[in-house]
Amino acid sequence: MKHKLIVLIGLVFSVAFQAKAQDEEAKQRQTEAKTLAFEAQNAMANNEFAKAEAKYREAISKDPDNAELRYNLGTVYHNKEKNLESVSRLNQSAKVSESKSTKHKAFHNQGNVFMKEEKYGEAVEAYKNALRNDPTDEETRYNLAIAKKKAEQMQQDQDKSKDQEEQNKKNKDEEGENKEDQQKNQDKKDNQEGDQGKNQEQGSEENKQEKKEGEGDKEKPQPDKQQQKDSGKEGKEQSQQPVKGQMSPQQMKNLLEAMENQEKEIQDKINARRAKGQPKSTDKDW
Repeated sequence: MKHKLIVLIGLVFSVAFQAKAQDEEAKQRQTEAKTLAFEAQNAMANNEFAKAEAKYREAISKDPDNAELRYNLGTVYHNKEKNLESVSRLNQSAKVSESKSTKHKAFHNQGNVFMKEEKYGEAVEAYKNALRNDPTDEETRYNLAIAKKKAEQMQQDQDKSKDQEEQNKKNKDEEGENKEDQQKNQDKKDNQEGDQGKNQEQGSEENKQEKKEGEGDKEKPQPDKQQQKDSGKEGKEQSQQPVKGQMSPQQMKNLLEAMENQEKEIQDKINARRAKGQPKSTDKDW
């Protein structure tokens, strides 16, 4: 029993010793981190950015739970406009810090970085987080108002740009349709002109042919006067020739003469008969 007690007491002292050693080691690391941070600040004062960055990174490796070191490194990146690195370090600082003051500063500077990047929506959220940790900071509140106004303006510009793109696309589509319609109309016009040209060409050929035929008739030799006279005589004789089923003028003349002669003979006979039967009248000589 006494042996167990001695072992237990030894374990307690061992744990206590280890804890004390770890505590002393942590304090030593923190002291080294502070020294490195001091050297980093001097390097920044001398505008030695590379040296300052290296000292801060080494300091953070000595004391990883130190939010101030991460915040300071984030601020160094911010001053050198290494915005992505700055946001990352400031975000780490806000996560590991238990101090509202440090959280407020980290989020406030995040908002400033986002404003440089024209990421106004992210800036609004960062400033809001800063005010949650220190609602009394008027500078953060002012920056938040500016960020909101910029974000609204950007949204309006984006909407306007989107509307313009849609309108341009619509105009382009309409222009394409108009060009297509114009091409169709042009093709139709060309076809009509082609048909009209063919018709004109065909008409021209016909006119040429008619003209040629007319000239042929004009150039045809005309009969001389004697031929015309003989032709007229022949025509007259032909007109006097009897047509089948009709009497010619000469036949009608002969018929009339025969009828007149016959009528005269009959009249002569009648007159003769009358003279024969009538008493003779004798003049008396008184």
